[in-house]
Amino acid sequence: MINDPKEQDATVMTALFLHEGQPGHHFQMALQQEMKALPQFRRRAWINAFGEGWALYAETLGRELGLYDDPAAYVGELRLEIFRATRLVVDTGLHSKGWSREKATDYMVAATGFARPRTQREVERYCTQIGQACSYKVGHMAWIRARTDAQKALGAKFDIKQFHEVLRDGAMPLAILEQRIKARTQAALRGA
Repeated sequence: MINDPKEQDATVMTALFLHEGQPGHHFQMALQQEMKALPQFRRRAWINAFGEGWALYAETLGRELGLYDDPAAYVGELRLEIFRATRLVVDTGLHSKGWSREKATDYMVAATGFARPRTQREVERYCTQIGQACSYKVGHMAWIRARTDAQKALGAKFDIKQFHEVLRDGAMPLAILEQRIKARTQAALRGA
């Protein structure tokens, strides 16, 4: 959770923009809210693994867009990947290994190099939201796997814009996301 912009260095700004803005949360949620065919509750729905998975996937699009060609931006992307990997360890340590908040904070400071106040806020978040940090990565892997499978099946017919159209179906459980992408892939193969 980013509470103080002064705690962020410039290297992570590109990845954060992709995650929080375009094509991340802002884009995904705005698109979902515009879908008049969805019932009101679905336009407002938030499914953490879907939304955070999409946002982590959106960060990876920076490579294709050439946004990480700048070495500083690339370092920022890698720093955030390290941070997110560390969160998986901390979430698991707190809830499965009996770590104290202090041990989790010490680990996170040592592993990421981020300031202690920032890591303490993160650890407190994981203390109250079991599995939340893990849901980011589970969702991210589902998006990557679905895209890889679609690309493999479609080959030269794969269209990234068409793949992203699944966002127009709104937030959904990951199993349904994977089913929808498989169905869209099959339709594309048939030329429908």
